[in-house]
Amino acid sequence: MYNAGPFIVASHHKTDTFSYRGTDQEADVNYAFGYLGDMMIQFIQQHDDTPSIYRDMYAAGEEGFHHSGLLVNDYEAEKRRLDAAGFVLACELHADNVDACYYDTRSVNGGFTELHADPPHILSAFAGWRRAHELRRPGEPAIMTRP
Repeated sequence: MYNAGPFIVASHHKTDTFSYRGTDQEADVNYAFGYLGDMMIQFIQQHDDTPSIYRDMYAAGEEGFHHSGLLVNDYEAEKRRLDAAGFVLACELHADNVDACYYDTRSVNGGFTELHADPPHILSAFAGWRRAHELRRPGEPAIMTRP
C-alpha cells in the first residue's frame, strides 16, 4: 500500500555490552530497518519473555508504537540532557561499534526515546537503507537480508 521498505532484517541481534535496568539480561530480538520516504521505520520482534524495554510495554503477541529514535552526534551530552530532565535510563548497549540507549519517556510521549550515536559507518548504513527505498519498485520484495 505505502511501498515502505525494503526492510533489512537483523535476526537474533547480539550486543557487545548490554544493560537493562541495572541487569545484563538481553532479550532475543529481531530488528527490521527500512524507510518510508524520509522516515526510518524499525520493526522489533522479541522471541522470549526476558524482561526488556519491549516487554515493559507489550506482552508476547501484542504490538504497537514503542519508541522514537534520535541519531546524535554527542551521545554523552544527550544522555546528560535526558538525565537532567529526570528521565530514567532503562537500557544501554554497545553493538556494531556504536553506543545506543533507551530512556523511559512514556510519561511525555507514550513510548521510549532512543539515543543512537552517529559515527560514519552508521550514517552510511542508514543512507544505504534510504537509497534502497528510493530504488524499490512496487511488487519487489519487502525484505532484504542483512549483509
